[in-house]
Amino acid sequence: MLALLIPLAVYNLALKVASTVAQESPGGTLEFLKLVRSDLLFNLGYVILWIGLFAVFRRGVARGVVVIFLHTASLLVVIVTTVSYQYLVATGSTLDYGVIVFYLGTLGEVKDIITGTAPAYAWFVLAAAFLYVILGPWTAVRLLARRRALPMRDGGTGVSRLAAAGLCLAAAGLVGFSLSPGTADANRSFSLSPPVNVLLTGFGGQGTEEVSTGKSGAAVESPVEKVKLQETSRTEKRNVVLISLESTRARSVTPYNPSLETTPFLDELSKKSIFAERAYSTFPHTSKALTSVNCGIYPDPLTEIREAEPGGVPARCLPTLLSEQGYNTAYFQSATEKFENRPQLTENFGYEYFQALEDMDKEGFQQAGYLGYEDDIMLQPSKKWLEDNGEKGPFVAMYDTITPHHEYLAPDRYGRKDFAEDDVFNRYLNSVRYVDFFVRNLINQYKDLGLYEDTVFVILGDHGEAFGEHGVKGHDGVPYEEGLKIPLMIVDSQLPEGLRIGADTPVTQMDIVPTLLGMLGYETSGGDYPGKSILGSLPEDRTFFFNCRPDPLCTTRIEGYQKYIYNYGTKPDEVYDLRKDSLEKNNIAEEIPAGELERWREELLKWRSQTAAMYDGPEAS
Repeated sequence: MLALLIPLAVYNLALKVASTVAQESPGGTLEFLKLVRSDLLFNLGYVILWIGLFAVFRRGVARGVVVIFLHTASLLVVIVTTVSYQYLVATGSTLDYGVIVFYLGTLGEVKDIITGTAPAYAWFVLAAAFLYVILGPWTAVRLLARRRALPMRDGGTGVSRLAAAGLCLAAAGLVGFSLSPGTADANRSFSLSPPVNVLLTGFGGQGTEEVSTGKSGAAVESPVEKVKLQETSRTEKRNVVLISLESTRARSVTPYNPSLETTPFLDELSKKSIFAERAYSTFPHTSKALTSVNCGIYPDPLTEIREAEPGGVPARCLPTLLSEQGYNTAYFQSATEKFENRPQLTENFGYEYFQALEDMDKEGFQQAGYLGYEDDIMLQPSKKWLEDNGEKGPFVAMYDTITPHHEYLAPDRYGRKDFAEDDVFNRYLNSVRYVDFFVRNLINQYKDLGLYEDTVFVILGDHGEAFGEHGVKGHDGVPYEEGLKIPLMIVDSQLPEGLRIGADTPVTQMDIVPTLLGMLGYETSGGDYPGKSILGSLPEDRTFFFNCRPDPLCTTRIEGYQKYIYNYGTKPDEVYDLRKDSLEKNNIAEEIPAGELERWREELLKWRSQTAAMYDGPEAS
C-alpha cells in the first residue's frame, strides 16, 4: 500500500511545484505555501484514508474490493494531475470539470489537437505513472520480500479498528480542509489540488448556480430572423471579400504596433482604408466569431457550436441576403473541414460553394499545424473559382486563414525573422508575418484578374491570442485585450482617401454586416441588426458583451473605456480603465461601488441568458 501511496503523493506534489514554477507565481515561502496548501492536505488525507480503510478491512472479499478501489482511485488521481499539469503548461488555465466534459464530448474532433499539443515526454510520463499504479506496488513488495526473506502476509496490522476509524475521520477532515482555496486572487483555482478543483467544478462551484447552461426557458426571437434587403437609388452591386486572420491580435500587427514590423503590407493598406483603431471580436473562438462577422449577431454563449447544427443560426446572414440579390457566394479555408462541422456552419451562413483543405492540392505546401496547411494553398482554388465565376456577376467570397493558429509552426516560405526571444511567441509572430504575405498575394490575384477595383475587402482578425500576459494562453478563455482586440480594416479602391475610426468609438464584428450593406446601398426591412455601420455616427457609450469558452468560465462587458470581467466566483471581479491602462495591469474593482458591480453582473447574466435562448428559437431548432 505504501509502495503505491508514497510515490503517488510525491508525484502529485512534484507536478504542483513544477506548475507553480511554470506559472511564475509570486515568490516567497508564504505565497508558495498558499498555492500548495490544498495539495499537501489532499495528498496527506488521501494516504491516511487508505491506511485507515486497509486497517478496517483486513481480509476476505471486502479487502479485495478495497484493493481494487485503491488502484482505480489512484489511476484517476494520476490521470487528473498529469493532464492538469499539461493543460496548464499549454493554455495557462486550470483544468476543471467543464473542460473535461467538453473534450470528452468532442474527442473525435479534438484528438488531433490533443496529440499535437502534448509533447512526447508527457505521454511517456503518463504511461509510466499509469503502469506503476497498476504493477509497481506488487512488483516492489515482492522484490523487497525476496531480498530480505520477509514473509508475504496480507491483512496483518497492529492498528485497532477504533484507531482505524479515527484515521478515516482524520483523513476526511484533511480532505475537507483541502477544498478551501489558499488564495482569493486570480490564483484561486490554481491554489486548489487538481482533483479537488475538478470535483468542486463538477458539483457546481461558486457562481455557477446563477446561470443555466442548458436549453431551458422560453425561446427569444432573433431581431434578424426575417430581415430582407431593399434596393435604393444608391444600390451598387459590387463584390465583397472577407479575409479572416486566424488568432491575430491587434497588438501583434504593424498598424496597431508600429514598432513591430510583422505586417508591412497591412500597414500600407491601413493608411488608405477604413481603419478601426479599436475593434473587438465578439467571442474568442473562430466558429463563434465567424457567426458575428457573417450574420451580424452575437454567437451562442454556450460551449457547444450550435451554430453549426442544421438551421443553427437564427439570422439571415450576409451571404444569404446578397445571394437573393443575384450574388454568387464562396467560402475557402486552409484548415480541415472536419473540425466543428465547418461545411454546415458556412451553409447556415448562406455560402453556396465551400472548399477546404481536403479538396486542395497539398503538394509543395507546408503544414501550419494540426488543423491545416499554410494559407497560400487557397490561392489556386481561389483563382479557378474567380475565373469561372468572377465575370458572371457580383459575388461574396470569404477566405479563412489558419497559419497563426496554435501550434504556430510558422512556414518558412517567406523566411523568418527574430521578433522575440521566446521561441513559441517568435513562431507566432512569424506566423502573423506569413499571413501578411498571403493577404498581399490574394489582393494581387484580384488585381491580375481585373476584379480589384470593383471589390470591397474586409480584413479582420477572428480573435486574438494570449501568451501568459494575464496567466492564460490561447484564446478560448481569454477576456483580456490580447484575446478580444483585433485588427479591422475595409479596403475600397473607390474611396479617395482613408478613414480612421478613433479609439473613442469602439466597434465589433457585428458592425460588419450593416457597414457593408450601407456601402452597397441597400436598406433592410423586417428587422434591424444589433450592430451599426461604422461609417455612420457611432456613440461613444455603446455597451458590448463577450463570453469565454467553456461556458460558464467568464463573461465581459465593455462600455466606452470601462471593462468589467465576471469570473463566476472562481476569482474576484475585474475592472479596468482601458484609456489609462490598455494592458489591463491594474484591477480597480475595489474602487467601484458594490451596487454598480452588481448591476453590471446582472446585466451580463441577462444578456447571456437571452442570447442563449435566441438559439433555442424556432429557426434554430
